[in-house]
Amino acid sequence: MSLSALLAAAQSPEPGGSLDEAAKQAGNAAGWVEENWSTWLNTGLRIVLIAAIAIVLRTAVRRALTKLIERMNRSAQAVEGTALGGLLVNAERRRQRSEAIGSVLRSVASFLILGTAALMILGAFQINLAPLLASAGVAGVALGFGARNLVTDFLSGVFMILEDQYGVGDTIDAGVASGEVIEVGLRVTKLRGENGAIWYVRNGEVKRIGNLSQGWSTAGIDVHVRPTEDLDQVRTVITEAAQLMAKDDPWTERLWGPVEILGLDTVLLDSMTVRVTAKTMPGQAVGVERELRWRIKRAFDEAGIRMIGDVPAQPDDAAAEAADPTAGMAAPSAYASATSPQSLAATPIVQPPNISK
Repeated sequence: MSLSALLAAAQSPEPGGSLDEAAKQAGNAAGWVEENWSTWLNTGLRIVLIAAIAIVLRTAVRRALTKLIERMNRSAQAVEGTALGGLLVNAERRRQRSEAIGSVLRSVASFLILGTAALMILGAFQINLAPLLASAGVAGVALGFGARNLVTDFLSGVFMILEDQYGVGDTIDAGVASGEVIEVGLRVTKLRGENGAIWYVRNGEVKRIGNLSQGWSTAGIDVHVRPTEDLDQVRTVITEAAQLMAKDDPWTERLWGPVEILGLDTVLLDSMTVRVTAKTMPGQAVGVERELRWRIKRAFDEAGIRMIGDVPAQPDDAAAEAADPTAGMAAPSAYASATSPQSLAATPIVQPPNISK
């Protein structure tokens, strides 16, 4: 055999060796799979079970919250149109409040359920959650500093809705703006002012809220009369006008108590002020005050009681004839006589004529 043939035979790989190596690797892979298939199956089943429980639990919680909100809306619609519903319940207010509360609760429930499921799935993969939680904490702090105004508005809106501080249809004074509430949101509140302008007020900017539509309101007016009027007659006329007003519609529903005359508020040389108040339906104080002023003015005119600012009474004919006819004449002046010392003292000095040289 030649030398080249021997070298070629020595360098060529043996077919049997390559097959044995492949078979050995395949056996090792099969053994590894056989050793770990139970772990994979256990992990996979755990992940599927966690995901299924999370989805089912989230769906059940959201459905329960939706049914609760629908029940609240049905209870509000049931009393709508009745006397109790007109006084105590505003359907649109209840609907928006319930929808906002439901949205917050659904979002919180979804975040908690899905977040917990995601952490449990990562734990099933034997992933160390400590660095992940630390990074999430740092990111949350940075996001909180960057969007603190948004977070403040959101939290303030949540507490305003949960505490029912105000609702749609209420007239409030929010400090930065005042008017009727037309929409309540988690971030902003929409108000319609007296001139029709719509104000968008961020919930985080509201430091104080004055609700003029809860409980009851107080209507108060000041009646200014002359100090010469009979107080007993003034009291009687005001009381009769208020009683007639309380018997007429719609004031019989808007007045929640009798009109009270508190007495004299101020007594001056040229006027007296009588204070009149009444307890009214929430948000109806201004209308009651205007109607009460109207009726008191008409009653005073019929009774002959003069209020401050009326035209003064004209004297009768007998008094006019007995009056001094010279009362409207001016006092005599010293300048009327040209020879009086005053007239002479006021006469200008006449310059002498120029003498020619």
